[in-house]
Amino acid sequence: MRILICEDSALLREGLVRVLEDAGHTVVAALADASQLDETADRTSPDLCILDVRLPPTWTDEGIRAALALRSRHPALALLVLSQYVEERYAADLIAPSAGSLGYLLKDRVADVSDFLEAVDRIAGGATVLDPEVVAQLLSRRARDTRMQRLTDREASVLALIAEGRSNQAIARTLHVSEGSVEKHITAVFQKLGLEPDESGNRRVLAALAHIEHGGIPPQTGADR
Repeated sequence: MRILICEDSALLREGLVRVLEDAGHTVVAALADASQLDETADRTSPDLCILDVRLPPTWTDEGIRAALALRSRHPALALLVLSQYVEERYAADLIAPSAGSLGYLLKDRVADVSDFLEAVDRIAGGATVLDPEVVAQLLSRRARDTRMQRLTDREASVLALIAEGRSNQAIARTLHVSEGSVEKHITAVFQKLGLEPDESGNRRVLAALAHIEHGGIPPQTGADR
């Protein structure tokens, strides 16, 4: 896989290069800021771009703005955004309009090399992978979508795991249920959220984004029908 990195910390930047190249990937460029990001992406045609949320010169939202610009210019480019802390507003800004492969992870996750490399592969393969801490904070917001209140506790749990980018098999292991049960819960979630089958097959991502965007929380009834 061809990977473009944009990270201002020299230590982390070089660490990412080493980890990714040791795993067999090709790092086409490793930039310290976003000033040459567009030109480098045009020239190197990466499959995945890894960016820090906060980049020079202001260390505020340069990374998010750069990611959004890249997504506009290169819709097929997979994006992985890294953050020191959960940046709820920035995460929402990036996730809400996203229609492509996307990851949002805390930098601490990079320390677990195997999990980090697995996330890289999943994002490059078309998945949306969100750090559990990011999901937890986004889900803690007040629910603004009555559709979410239709979900049972189990359905809400399944949807939260979908938002983390988990496969049906992984969800089944986490909840200690069969994959068949997971599939039934997912079908119910799609129905309750009004997500009809379509040719793009992206109902899973749309469900996760709806849950995150509207701060979905478990239903008040406590029922697990």
